[in-house]
Amino acid sequence: MTIRTGVAISLLAVAATGAMGASHREAPAITHSPKVDGTDFYMFRSYEPGRQGYVTFIANYQPLQAPYGGPNYFTMDEDAIYEIHVDNDGDAVEDLTFQFDFDNMLGAGGNGIALTIGNVDVAIPLKTAGQVSGAGDATVNEQERYSLNVVTGDRRSGTIRSITSGGNDTFVKPLDYIGEKTFPDYEAYANSFVYDIDIPGCATPGRAFAGQREEAFAVNLGEIFDLVNMVPLEGSIPNDRANDDLVDRFNITSLALEVPIDCLVGSGNGVIGAWTTSSLPQAEIEDPSPTYEDPSIYGGAWVQQSRLSNPLVNEVVIGLPDKDLFNAAEPTQDGALAVYVTNPTLPALIDILFRQALGASSNIAPSNIPRDDLVATFLTGLPGFNQQATVTASEMLRLNTAVPPTPQSAQHPYGVVAEDLAGFPNGRRPGDDVVDVALRVAMGALCYDVPLGAELGVAGAVEDQPSDFVNLGYCQPSDAPVGDEPFIDGAPIDATEMQAVFPYLNTPLPGAEN
Repeated sequence: MTIRTGVAISLLAVAATGAMGASHREAPAITHSPKVDGTDFYMFRSYEPGRQGYVTFIANYQPLQAPYGGPNYFTMDEDAIYEIHVDNDGDAVEDLTFQFDFDNMLGAGGNGIALTIGNVDVAIPLKTAGQVSGAGDATVNEQERYSLNVVTGDRRSGTIRSITSGGNDTFVKPLDYIGEKTFPDYEAYANSFVYDIDIPGCATPGRAFAGQREEAFAVNLGEIFDLVNMVPLEGSIPNDRANDDLVDRFNITSLALEVPIDCLVGSGNGVIGAWTTSSLPQAEIEDPSPTYEDPSIYGGAWVQQSRLSNPLVNEVVIGLPDKDLFNAAEPTQDGALAVYVTNPTLPALIDILFRQALGASSNIAPSNIPRDDLVATFLTGLPGFNQQATVTASEMLRLNTAVPPTPQSAQHPYGVVAEDLAGFPNGRRPGDDVVDVALRVAMGALCYDVPLGAELGVAGAVEDQPSDFVNLGYCQPSDAPVGDEPFIDGAPIDATEMQAVFPYLNTPLPGAEN
């Protein structure tokens, strides 16, 4: 039975959204290493006009970058490797890995720009010695370069080959957006670092970009962690709290690739699974006399520090004792953590808070345990839609590459459950409102008839009226007392707020304005 009492449902929503907040710093250990903290992962059929034959991957790192965060800003970790992994046959093992490896260099030939002060050449303390318009400007005092590789097979023992652009195997990352005086036209400057790339084994060139972007993840962060200082129901958030999206006041570092679909699908059924990681060498020794080139000494095997695919999983699904373990695990090991999906604690926490607040005895958490609806969403994909031919339960973002992209102007922020089949959880686009979708699904939205009709082809689905609504058969409305309530976090997002061309995320916010 759905609870309709105004006070009851308001308190329920407050409890629910408090547990759904995400700050990107999703595990205890990763807070020590923000340079390798993966924050968001996007994977979608490219919707830039003329690029429909491609899949775009965007792996974001380094959370909550204050635009004014100088003087060193947000370079990538030279000692780390950043990777995007693709499984195209359903065994939860990477078949392709795209690997970014960064290396920084001081200006003036590696010595740093110096000024002559009293007949002595003294290195300057800043990133630039004047305005910047291009990568080769003599005013640039630090340049971030990176190599791009594609690994076929196992990420460590497979065949590794260089990705190139115009025959060159070295790429350059633009400086972060220091401010409008340093960069008279940052958008044009950053766009000059979008590379056409030749990927071994691909007949058609792709594109690559690594650089700072404006954060696109939308969430009412401040109010959520202040014991949810609002009533997050559709139409119920006060005007002074609506869209208080603190995260969009920050920047992020994006590693973006556009890859031809034909190079990704292999011999599978056209559905690919993907996830991102970052890794550091196993051992670090602090150098008591650090230099720019070697502040520490690293050695040993690569050890995975961060892992990300579906949004919000490590924040609100994985239990606190296992958050660091999840970051270190590979998808083939996810069976050991599957109980967090089949028997989730988030709805139970919501129920506990609801009963404490109202003294109610009825349980409003979904009762269909194990939660097959969540298993399909996060671990297997939906049968007949974005499920791979071989099904290995594992936490990956899955994309049916046969589903055509939806033009930017027609995209719905709720993706698949709003009949926009090119959106989350069929991959993820920058304009998908994943917080609202994940919250509603966690509380049992898929136990109700959803507007998917026969499009998904889910075995055993029960048609209802009107004809395009269907119950997916994982559970029934009686299993989810509040599964049809319109939970929101009050931070809406829309695809048209961002650019419709690669790399899709907007130009970063400047550290200072003129």
